Amino acid sequence: MKNFAYTRAADAAHATNLIAQNGRAKFLGGGTNLVDLMRENIEQPDALVDVTGLPDQIEETADGSIIIGAAVKNSQVANHRLIREKYPFLAHAIVFGASGQIRNMATVGGNLLQRTRCYYFYDEAANCNKRSPGSGCDALEGFNRIHAILGSSPNCIATHPSDMCVALAALDATVQVEGRNGKREIKFDDFHRLPGDTPHVETDLQADELITSIEIPQNNFAVNSLYRKVRDRASYAFALVSVAAALEVDDGVVKNARLALGGVAHKPWRAFEVESFLTGKAATEENYRQAAKAELENAQGFEHNNFKIELARRTIVSVLSELTGNGEAK
Repeated sequence: MKNFAYTRAADAAHATNLIAQNGRAKFLGGGTNLVDLMRENIEQPDALVDVTGLPDQIEETADGSIIIGAAVKNSQVANHRLIREKYPFLAHAIVFGASGQIRNMATVGGNLLQRTRCYYFYDEAANCNKRSPGSGCDALEGFNRIHAILGSSPNCIATHPSDMCVALAALDATVQVEGRNGKREIKFDDFHRLPGDTPHVETDLQADELITSIEIPQNNFAVNSLYRKVRDRASYAFALVSVAAALEVDDGVVKNARLALGGVAHKPWRAFEVESFLTGKAATEENYRQAAKAELENAQGFEHNNFKIELARRTIVSVLSELTGNGEAK
């Protein structure tokens, strides 16, 4: 690991000023991903700015929104009464995401910024446009079982690893950030980027910007929600496919639907086609099948991950069926 300087930020303004002074500095939250990458020499910052002392509260606003500080630990979010009551699938996603020890260390802001677990990204001997822009993507012709089926490009087929972010995408959350030019909000669906020609540019954050909080708008129907994670083993494994869904059904008709997918794209994939297809239609298994088919129409598999397309379709249908009490579809 490369030697680095360390400073603990007093507040957000102090943190962003420190980053602005050193273009090769990084913010340090829980360190559960960044420190691993530093040990592997993938990340080699000159300095770390510790932001764990920033506000770590979870608050409900007058209009019913929930604001989660970026320094809040994942375990705090998963165990918070408001989250468990209003957005149960967010709590479930966090619990499915990591071991208890990691949840106790990892921060919300850091969770948003964690990097892919693509084998080739971690292998310095491999070509990886994300790690070394312009070098190529060995995953395209390599072992690509865990890789993307939606939104990929010839430059990168890596997937985003977060579980929590899948639920936040379905909840229309916004990311509050602060930099030298002031504060701004980023819609969650715009925060993470698809690879395109620049897979190494993973978020909409500017170099000096710090995530300060996440805001989840008032939502009266996410109490009927479910997070399902399909993985190779029962614990501490990244998703092959995951589904976060919330559904409101009135007299047999879908009034509101929110759904996002994990393990299938370079970012948490908001399933807008599913939501649009279902709204106003009967809450039936057949309509769920048609909605899933529409969402996955442009999916592209590779040699080892073609199975993900059918797996994603079945998981969408199964989750929606369970939310409407129709049992688990096949």
